[in-house]
Amino acid sequence: MRNLEEILAIARSVGKEAAVLLRSYYQGVGDRNLDVQYKQNEPVTVADLAVNQFILERLQADLGHEDFAYISEETLPEARQKTSEWVWIIDPLDGTRDFIEKTGEYAIHIALVKETRPVLAVVAVPEMEKLYYATKGSGAFVETRDGTAPVQVSLRERIENLTVVVSRSHRNQRLDYLLQQLACKSQKAVGSVGCKIATIVEQQADVYIALSGKSAPKDWDLAAPELILTEAGGKFTHFDGTPLQYNTGDINQWGGLLASNGQWHEILCQESERILAQFDSATPHP
Repeated sequence: MRNLEEILAIARSVGKEAAVLLRSYYQGVGDRNLDVQYKQNEPVTVADLAVNQFILERLQADLGHEDFAYISEETLPEARQKTSEWVWIIDPLDGTRDFIEKTGEYAIHIALVKETRPVLAVVAVPEMEKLYYATKGSGAFVETRDGTAPVQVSLRERIENLTVVVSRSHRNQRLDYLLQQLACKSQKAVGSVGCKIATIVEQQADVYIALSGKSAPKDWDLAAPELILTEAGGKFTHFDGTPLQYNTGDINQWGGLLASNGQWHEILCQESERILAQFDSATPHP
C-alpha cells in the first residue's frame, strides 16, 4: 500500500475536483435540476449521487479495492458493513438542506479510517473555496487560492467567552435546553458539520454539541471533521470522554457528542450530562 502522504495527495486532488463538480450543481451550471428526493425524511439530490459516484470512481481508479473498503452516505446499506482494516468514509454532500436553501454552508467529507479511528481527512467547503486536510500526528491545514497554512483552535480566557456553533435545522427540546443552561451563551448558527468544525479551527467558534434523538449523526458526518479538529488542537469525544469509533458495523454515533477547542472540554462534557439528566428527570415520558 502507498504511504499516507501519497494517499493524502490523491485525496486532496479528488476533494478539489469534487468541490468544482458540486459547486456546478449549486450554481445551476448548464441548467442542472437538483431533482430533490427524500430518504427517511432527509433530502437527497442528484448532486449527492453524482459527486458520490465521482469520488468513489476516482479513489478506486487510483487506489483500487485491494487494500480499502468504501463506506459512503449514498452507497447501499449492505455496502456499509465493516469489511476491511482500512476504509474510506465519504459524505459527498454534508449539509444537503443548506445546499438546497442556498446558504453556502455545505461541505464534502473524505476520511480514511484504520480499524476504528481516522488517520487521514479532507473537508472541502466549495463556496469558501477552502480545502481542509490532516493526517494523524501531522497537524491540520487549510488550502486556499493564496496557498496553504496551518490551522489552530482558539484560546479563550474564560468558559463564558466560548462560542457554541449550532445547527439551524437539527434542533430539539433537549438540545435547546442544554444550550440555554451552559455557561457559554454565545451562539453562531452554521450549516453542515464540516462547516461547523471549520469555524472552530478558524477560531470563529469554540464548541459544537450533537445529541442523538430518533436518529443520530452518522460515521460520514463526523470522521473527516473530527480529525481536522483534533489535529488543529481540539477535542471531539462522547460526553463520558470516550473516543468516537468508526467502521464498527453500526454507522450511527449514538449519545451525546462534544467537539471543542479543548479548553474546559471535560467540564463541558460533565455539565452537559448533568443538565440533560436534569431535563430528562423533569420531562414526563409517555
